[in-house]
Amino acid sequence: MPISIVDANLSEAAHGAGLVRILDEYARLPHIAGCGLSDDVQENLVDRLAATSGKQILLAVDVGRVVGVAVCFEAFSTFAGRPLLNLHDLAVTADYRGQGVGTMLLNAVANRARELGCCRVTLEVDTANPGAKKLYDRSGFVMTQEFWKKELAE
Repeated sequence: MPISIVDANLSEAAHGAGLVRILDEYARLPHIAGCGLSDDVQENLVDRLAATSGKQILLAVDVGRVVGVAVCFEAFSTFAGRPLLNLHDLAVTADYRGQGVGTMLLNAVANRARELGCCRVTLEVDTANPGAKKLYDRSGFVMTQEFWKKELAE
């Protein structure tokens, strides 16, 4: 059975657990965070996402196992006067990398953005992640500007 791309059903335990597992594995990569998700995030992420409006979460599933995730949030482009879709997280479990799962997820994200009437898909990529940059370049993404951020104290 081939890998399928499905909408995450956050009330389905396997989807929620798979999402957290993949994001935790992704966060542990040295060029991402270098450590796993905190206990609080692991325990509450699914419920917090479920309560968040404008989310689009796609999962790559192979025989019932979540092997990749794309977590997106709807936003709005004031310059285009249309919605856009921000790809916040794209992650594929280690044993499925290099098999086209990331490309499948990116294609599904682009299709979802079209369905929503979006003018574009946006994303951020760490400069220390050359594999992701190659994937995004191959998929038609173009770097257009720097991204700045300010962390806020809790």
